[in-house]
Amino acid sequence: MVRLVVYLLTIALIASGLAWLADRPGTLQIAWQGYDIETSVFRAVVILAALVATLVFLWSVFRALWNSPAAIGHRLLRQREKKGLDALSGGLIAIGAGDSALASRYALQARKTLPHEPLTHLLRAQSAELAGDRAAARRIYEAMLASPETEQLGLRGLFLEAQREGAGEAARQFAARALKANPKLGWSSTALFEQQCKQKDWRAALTTLDHAKKSGHIAKAAAERKRAVLLTARAVEAEDDAPDKALAWALEAHALAPDLVPAAVVAGRILASRGNTSKAAKVLQKTWSKSPHPDIASTYAHARIGDSTRDRLDRVRQLAALNPHSIESPIAVASTATEARMYDEARRALEPLLTDRLTQRVAMLMARIEAGENGEKGRVREWLARAMNAARDPVWLADGVISDHWEPTSPVDGRLDAFQWRVPVETTDGKGSILANKIDELIAIAPVAGTPDTGPSEPVKASSADDIESKLGQSDSDVVEAEPVTVTAKPNGVFPEAAVNGATGPLPVADDAATVSKRPSSDRAPAARPDAKVFVAPRAPDDPGTDPAEPEIEQPIARRNFRTVN
Repeated sequence: MVRLVVYLLTIALIASGLAWLADRPGTLQIAWQGYDIETSVFRAVVILAALVATLVFLWSVFRALWNSPAAIGHRLLRQREKKGLDALSGGLIAIGAGDSALASRYALQARKTLPHEPLTHLLRAQSAELAGDRAAARRIYEAMLASPETEQLGLRGLFLEAQREGAGEAARQFAARALKANPKLGWSSTALFEQQCKQKDWRAALTTLDHAKKSGHIAKAAAERKRAVLLTARAVEAEDDAPDKALAWALEAHALAPDLVPAAVVAGRILASRGNTSKAAKVLQKTWSKSPHPDIASTYAHARIGDSTRDRLDRVRQLAALNPHSIESPIAVASTATEARMYDEARRALEPLLTDRLTQRVAMLMARIEAGENGEKGRVREWLARAMNAARDPVWLADGVISDHWEPTSPVDGRLDAFQWRVPVETTDGKGSILANKIDELIAIAPVAGTPDTGPSEPVKASSADDIESKLGQSDSDVVEAEPVTVTAKPNGVFPEAAVNGATGPLPVADDAATVSKRPSSDRAPAARPDAKVFVAPRAPDDPGTDPAEPEIEQPIARRNFRTVN
């Protein structure tokens, strides 16, 4: 619209000027080189304008002829670029659609039309990957390293290729080179940190984490949590060889993440070994109030060397009062009371859990209490049977893998801070995994002495979990007739502790399938075998036993060794 108005105004001005000259006639005379030219002013202006227009036209024609080769080349180049861009667009769409043949055809066309375009290299590499030609893709990415424009693209491609092939060291080097080339890259710092964690290079991972935090690639809260886990990993490894450094790292990790159980346990152990009981108690109490855990209760109970079992029980009562709503509090009190042979208090502590919150560990504690207080094999086996159907207890779990101790990374993909203290998912049958997890406790508690046998009985074998459960669910009179049970099993989870002679500790396990047999009373002691291993339950070196003023309580559990056949 504006251009039309300007055009009309220009025509109006020219017409007005010509009309103005026509209304004012005049004569123009030119005498030059013997020529005498006389004309009107109006005619002279029209002739001059026509001459200027002719000259402009001739100049335009001459310039067009002069620039025609370049114009033709430019036009051909534009057409070529258009074909190349169409090939790039179609190739990327084909890659997204998963059409390797079409992507390869477009990649070849893009290479012919746009050989130096960075997107062409990317299209060729991705089409080769889609076609399964990893070697060609690596060659293309390596060729990208020669140009500063495509170096970062090539490094990322090589990193992804190395990661797919499981070459951790190569992936780490490519990520480190990319981070050095451009410190602002987010993927390189994240990838380098993950590779360092997989290789358990905690010191380098801490350096990379600090860089990522300063560059803004990770939030402050997440960075502090990851730093706490890394420091805890270093503290766990250095606890025996360098306790001073381990203590410093554990305390820093505890300050960053007070709910991190391993950091508090390591710090508490080292502080307690140095006699700093008060500081150890503060660290453990703070973590217990946020994340109660059996390791914290055990470390807190033994924080002061030389305490009797009664003193340890008093300490555990104070700890349990800090988090009374957690199931770990009554379990910790009951375990310590059982070690102190105060079975009534252990029963009172577990009583609120026996109805709606019964777990395998609670049932096993009740079996220990029955064995230690009364030595009734029927009651012991009743609680063992209930343990097999009880809810599972929390374990250290990461990506479906159960561990008997905390680890800083996942055993599956090496992810940092993957292990969580939580209840694992039950199996589909609801019984198999629980029953298998309890066979070792059956070894420790079922063969108790103190109740005479009525006579020999025929051998019975249980070849399945249901058979074992049916035997353990018999009446007391039937169970009393059975003699000590020899069981060998291959575990598939984490086992609670079992008590023998007042001490606790993890039980040994065997590798064969489960086999249960009953033997007559005349053959109590099993015959020694050359391949048998004998395990004796240890006694804590700092346990002074019962107080001198208290009467000696007879331990109903027979003082015998437990045999596990491999």
